Amino acid sequence: MLANAKLCGYEVPTPIQKYCLPAISLGYDVIGIAQTGSGKTAAYMIPIINKLMGKAKKLAAPRPHPAVANLVRAEPLVVVVVPTRELAVQIFNEARKFCYRTMLRPSVVYGGGPVVEQISQLAKGCDILIATPGRLIDFIERPDVLTLRRLRYMVIDEADEMLDASWSDEFGKILSEQEEGNVKYMLFSATFPKGARDLAKEHLSEEHVRFRVGRAGSSHENITQRIYYIQPELKRKALLDLLTSMEPTRTVIFVNNKRTADELDDYLYNEGIPCTSMHADRTQKEREAAMRAFRKGENPVLIATGVSARGIDVKSVGHVINYDLPSIDHGGIEEYTHRIGRTGRIGNKGTASSFYCDRDEPLASVLTRTLLETKQEVPDFLESYKPEGDAAVNLKFEADSDFEEEGAGDDHGDAGVGWGAPAGSDAGGDKEANGDGEKEDETW
Repeated sequence: MLANAKLCGYEVPTPIQKYCLPAISLGYDVIGIAQTGSGKTAAYMIPIINKLMGKAKKLAAPRPHPAVANLVRAEPLVVVVVPTRELAVQIFNEARKFCYRTMLRPSVVYGGGPVVEQISQLAKGCDILIATPGRLIDFIERPDVLTLRRLRYMVIDEADEMLDASWSDEFGKILSEQEEGNVKYMLFSATFPKGARDLAKEHLSEEHVRFRVGRAGSSHENITQRIYYIQPELKRKALLDLLTSMEPTRTVIFVNNKRTADELDDYLYNEGIPCTSMHADRTQKEREAAMRAFRKGENPVLIATGVSARGIDVKSVGHVINYDLPSIDHGGIEEYTHRIGRTGRIGNKGTASSFYCDRDEPLASVLTRTLLETKQEVPDFLESYKPEGDAAVNLKFEADSDFEEEGAGDDHGDAGVGWGAPAGSDAGGDKEANGDGEKEDETW
């Protein structure tokens, strides 16, 4: 496994990887909260595959000989559930690298892809399955195609997005498939709302470990954030000026609806900008073609709705533009964090530009605090939203209340359980490790 990590170019672990590797290796259920672009995929994939390595023949289901046409039912040992098709394919490609020479076979299934072809791939044997919820439920309801009876690890990536009301029914079905105690659960995300905490209460072991690197939902200082006040009718011209004035680099432009994405695509194309666009109404082939052209650099400007904000990792994205800032009702500052996190990934530098207008006023206060937190320049039109006095020093965010213990003000003390403790030891509550490696006793 170490050789595979080196082949992937991983030399020094990021903070979330540094804490997750020993925790998963020791058999704990894990919640990992870290800024987008901090290496969460490798944080769970490396230790899980390492634990399974050498046990593949013993644990895995029988699989057909490649030369024989008979099909078998897929019985994965690991399931990774993700909200979007693009993220599923991306994690699958990472899993393929980590599974090199391990006898473990990864597969990916997602809505919009050809069902027959995906069933055929599963039937060749599947140890690690990356899936979107809808297609996963579809295949679980076909017992001859897929069963989770051998499952050892369930990973929920981008957990906050997965817990949206529209996913809740599917989520309940997926989690009800396993017998209690047989499966290790892992939740990973950049933000951690109440729905994720409730899920952790219900399904994770009482002895689970929670890691928070930085403030939940925060961005980081590697991204230079610029906010421009632009009247809605002048946005197109401002966007064109911004694109032509900056050095050429891969750029993602985020909009709030599909119609705007199509209109902006036409406008920039006619202005000679090599661009492409993607949104939920596009077919899977069109979405894959857009991502392929963007990754290759054939169309280095990608116009997208929030469908692409989650977890997508494209090398050398130097600039993110929020043509429309997300509204409070549709993600708010958390969506903003995910969007700008497409740049400045894994220690690289990036720039995020956002167009602000009067209708974005509900976001102004928390946006100003976010700029202050990451030591960014606050523009004149947001000066009035700056907190004063003690509030300016100890910046408060709504997401912080996710981590406040009931009966705040109690002295937490030290957890008293180190990494050497067995997974079943009595720790008196869950453990939390922050970015400095401290562990605290904290109940939900």
